Amino acid sequence: MRIISLFLLFFLLVIDSSAQCSMCRAVLESGEAKETAKGINNGIIYLMAIPYLLVGFVGYQIFKLLKK
Repeated sequence: MRIISLFLLFFLLVIDSSAQCSMCRAVLESGEAKETAKGINNGIIYLMAIPYLLVGFVGYQIFKLLKK
């Protein structure tokens, strides 16, 4: 139960961050497209989160398997 509550706490305390590679930043700073920049930031954060979720899921499954 303690692990689940910590897991939920980490996901509920998400801080809005902006992450861009140097090429994306250069393209987006040259124009006035605020919505495009926001979309690219959201896409980068989404792509960054997926591997962590997969590793966490696999780790949890291994933990359950070894606990039996």
